[in-house]
Amino acid sequence: MVRKSETSGRLDDAARAGWLYYVAGRTQDEIASSMGISRQSAQRLVSLAVAERLIKVRLDHPIAACLELANAVRKKFNLKHVEVVPSDPGSSSTTVGIAEAAAAEIERWLKRPDPIVLAVGTGRTLKAAVDQLPAIECPSHRIVSLTGNIAPDGSAAYYNVIFSMADAVKARHFPMPLPVLVTSADERETLHGQQLVRSTLEISAQADVTFVGIGELGIDGPLCIDGFLEKDEMMELMRNGAVGEICGWVFDSEGKLLDNPINERVASASIPSRESSTVIGIAKGKRKFKAIRAAVTGHQINALITDEDTAEYLLKI
Repeated sequence: MVRKSETSGRLDDAARAGWLYYVAGRTQDEIASSMGISRQSAQRLVSLAVAERLIKVRLDHPIAACLELANAVRKKFNLKHVEVVPSDPGSSSTTVGIAEAAAAEIERWLKRPDPIVLAVGTGRTLKAAVDQLPAIECPSHRIVSLTGNIAPDGSAAYYNVIFSMADAVKARHFPMPLPVLVTSADERETLHGQQLVRSTLEISAQADVTFVGIGELGIDGPLCIDGFLEKDEMMELMRNGAVGEICGWVFDSEGKLLDNPINERVASASIPSRESSTVIGIAKGKRKFKAIRAAVTGHQINALITDEDTAEYLLKI
């Protein structure tokens, strides 16, 4: 019989200690007694469970200031749903807080009893949210990717989340077997005409709810960093008034899609109709302020998960 590795056994102990502390509500002395270890060892195991992300914490009590901000943003921009999480002045993360809130919202939709189509975009924030999801059984639902899963070099796009979701969520998944950007409008038309792709596009148009990230533009923005656009292409976009993108679709400060050769090359599905789908943007941070403002102003999205600082910015302008 093969013995578990020391590392695996240590993580098993950490998971047990973490469960006893955070779920069962046991004290560290009680954990030490039940596991036959010292109190100091119990404390280290609980800390290890947190450090290894074995424990995922959600705050169920709404904070009054966040609720007030969310309501004000929802009314100002005529949005269906807004959730605002606390800001952490000491953190530079663009995902902490909103990723956990987005995961909870995704889980709420997936636990609905009636069949739904859930569409997802791509990006760092959305991947961080999906990584927070527990195992869910929902075989009657369909989950579809709006964006291609192929990077410019032909490899799998790292921040495409459809496959990460498939690991946690037992439902029918429909990836988009395309690159994010193609070489021309003609190539896009040809690829979109293929039966496999056409079927995925049709499913995405039926989405009941859609979760997308909101990307900022710039040479250090995701489209450049991930190799989808060259620096000169990005600078040209910005000279033409572009401020943000969703699933590769580039828009200006008023939230209108640019009539631009880059948008003609986007192979992603169109963002589902805001009349029939709840399209939830997940984003925060000063670098994304202009992109988020444009997205809510132009109704590229009709719902938002963000933080206090971003909400306050949206209410000042």
